[in-house]
Amino acid sequence: MKQLRVGIINVTGYAGMELARLLYHHPGVHLTSVTGRSAVGRRLGEFLPHLAEIELTIKGELEDVELAFSALPHKSSAEAVLPLLERGKRVIDISADFRLKDEKEYQRWYDFVHPVPELLDEAVYGLVELNRPRIPPARLVANPGCYPTGAILALAPVVKEGLIEPDIIIDCKSGVSGAGRTLSMDLHFAEANENVYAYALEGHRHLPEIIQELGGLNPALSPSITFVPHLVPMTRGVLSSCYANLLEGKVESSEKGKKELVELYRDFYRGEPFIRITEVPPQTKQTWGNNLCLIHPTIDIRTGRLIVISCIDNLVKGAAGQAIQSMNLMLGLPEVMGLEGLAVYP
Repeated sequence: MKQLRVGIINVTGYAGMELARLLYHHPGVHLTSVTGRSAVGRRLGEFLPHLAEIELTIKGELEDVELAFSALPHKSSAEAVLPLLERGKRVIDISADFRLKDEKEYQRWYDFVHPVPELLDEAVYGLVELNRPRIPPARLVANPGCYPTGAILALAPVVKEGLIEPDIIIDCKSGVSGAGRTLSMDLHFAEANENVYAYALEGHRHLPEIIQELGGLNPALSPSITFVPHLVPMTRGVLSSCYANLLEGKVESSEKGKKELVELYRDFYRGEPFIRITEVPPQTKQTWGNNLCLIHPTIDIRTGRLIVISCIDNLVKGAAGQAIQSMNLMLGLPEVMGLEGLAVYP
């Protein structure tokens, strides 16, 4: 098999280095170029010792590749992507810069004027399980955020089928790697260790992404979403607990209804290689290092309320692994190629 050349812009961030780790063993592509603004000229293995087997020098600009991953922060990523597209390269953007369709939302949630709003309509939202047909021909894929990935996959079946009321609560817990490598007081060990706290109660940047994608699944629903993220003292993982009231007459609030709900989820995700509908509530450690999303749907019979729990590794299914899943489709490779590793446990 001819290996296609791929590159990573900003390999020195958590998502970029996870991409490098996964791409190193990928049989269909060859990682030939990486950039990193803080480490230009250094050997990749010198700056990131766990990647020492990858014999590359970190450059200031990406060399010739057939597909590029951009793992830059928001705004910087959009600025870097445009020249690549103009040169006919295909791009998967891991930042938030092309996820939202309304350019005004970037001013509201990310505090910048989008530099290339003309690309927002073209960019394909890369949640493969819900958008698979549009990804293979795309030249620009917007990789979903980690929180939206877990929440949207947890709620998609009941939203699509119109089984719940619009008022939805999404409660998420994330490990500290989701905040990236930029230093801040809240992420110091002494601050984060043995501590759990909620943040962004006035609205998190991933909220418009969740509203946009769930609303697109069922425009009649007009979801009203309360989204509360929490930081927990672990390195990887996102656990999403999602709640909504079931519409009367759609699903029984009974043991029979619970079984029907599970079958609905199994049918909706039948054949999906990276979705597992679990018999018991999943745990974040069960997804460490792999590309799975574990989902447990149930009903609180006492209240008639839907409860769905999902777990992902925020750096794999929530970032690098999901991007490679899209890359495989874009390059005509098997969707699971390079992503079949089991979780690291415990």
